[in-house]
Amino acid sequence: MLGKTYDQIHVGDSAELSKTFSESDVYLYAGISGDFNPAHVNETYARSTFFKTRIAHGMLSAGLISAVIGTQLPGPGTIYMQQTLSFLVPVHMGDTITARVKVMEKIDNKKVRLKTVCLNQDAVIVLEGDAMVSPPRRSSKE
Repeated sequence: MLGKTYDQIHVGDSAELSKTFSESDVYLYAGISGDFNPAHVNETYARSTFFKTRIAHGMLSAGLISAVIGTQLPGPGTIYMQQTLSFLVPVHMGDTITARVKVMEKIDNKKVRLKTVCLNQDAVIVLEGDAMVSPPRRSSKE
């Protein structure tokens, strides 16, 4: 199953996905990525920081954007080419993050520019940016 092709995508199309980040998510991501920054995994250390408690890795939220792109819009078969990210507000364990992707522009009959944003359960933007993707192409056998 492939996602939407270039011709099936329209400016203004959007999709979203939500997830509540748990302590386990943070520790699993630390193990997978090797990012054991104490701001994420050491509560005693984190209490001495500006945030006063541990925060989730920013790339966990960014990963939700990848999930939306790869599973919904454009969906399976999409090639993720570029992403800009601005991390605006920390994400804490227990926060529910919603990643939203919106089609902003279709380029050169093969690329799509997406607005990407993540919001927490209070509708505060925690991350924003833009992505460039190449939607799946139908094979000549279809």
